[in-house]
Amino acid sequence: MRHLITLADITPEEFAWLLKLSMKFKYPHKHLDLPKTVEEYIEVLRDKYVALIFEKPSTRTRVSLEVAIRELHANPIYLNWNELQLGRGEPIRDTVIVLSRYVDCIVARVKSHETLVEMTRYSRIPIVNALSDRFHPLQAIADMMTIMEKKNRLKGVNIAFIGDGGSNVAHSLILASTLVGANINIACPMQYKPLPEVLKAAENFSKLTGSKVRILEDPLEAVRNVDVVYTDVFVSMGFEHERDIRLRTFIPKYRVTRELIENAHEDVIFMHCLPARRGEEVTREVIDDPSISVVFDQAENRLYTAKAVLIFVMTPSSSLFG
Repeated sequence: MRHLITLADITPEEFAWLLKLSMKFKYPHKHLDLPKTVEEYIEVLRDKYVALIFEKPSTRTRVSLEVAIRELHANPIYLNWNELQLGRGEPIRDTVIVLSRYVDCIVARVKSHETLVEMTRYSRIPIVNALSDRFHPLQAIADMMTIMEKKNRLKGVNIAFIGDGGSNVAHSLILASTLVGANINIACPMQYKPLPEVLKAAENFSKLTGSKVRILEDPLEAVRNVDVVYTDVFVSMGFEHERDIRLRTFIPKYRVTRELIENAHEDVIFMHCLPARRGEEVTREVIDDPSISVVFDQAENRLYTAKAVLIFVMTPSSSLFG
């Protein structure tokens, strides 16, 4: 049994396997050098039950997971946090111990990352992070799959993330980039830079993969000649009370505009995890330009990577690669 709470807990080899299996789900006739057939991997989920505990709203995460679970011949059980006894104050410990006796896996989308950490302490089944305030690993796996599709490589690809460098999306993107050997520039105000522990984990991966991570204040310097420009909302869920100060801090300097993106490589792609607020973190002429924007391919890939993640956590370590 394994959990997927943060990408800091997996290896470059495991991440490469996740991407290969995800690509195989999308392109079944493509040769990807996997030790087992897709059908053999799928068998681990057949007739299993997966609890989806959601404390926060969701579109892509919830739907991609429910469809993925059903297509893997398993059974999703959607559980709104406030409809569970958790919403009335039942300890996380008690809920997780009980659910461990009913279902085979728990996928949780929560307000606090510490909730997931506590779940892992008491769970006898795998726990998957479907978003917390600190990490969003499912998104970052789909991001790397999308870049691989569009650029035919990951190692040496140059990525710029513009915005809140301390967000869950930015944290997981940093870890994913360094797991695959991509280079990443984070352009953000210094009060919104990534957590030190995230940068430390990324540094450890970089020693294995050769990645470079730079934290900058200047978006123009960050995007110069990069292959990918990525942004996210300036006001994430849970930070609505900071909306006014955040918008004053990030706009207009950190908004992705046509003028900014023209400093990237000529075949740059634009990425955003969605939902987007056009006019705040990105202009319409960038996100809605089909010649550069890949945001809907990125969203589609959440389905294939969800399947790979579920198989990953449900497959015994000894038989994952063979």
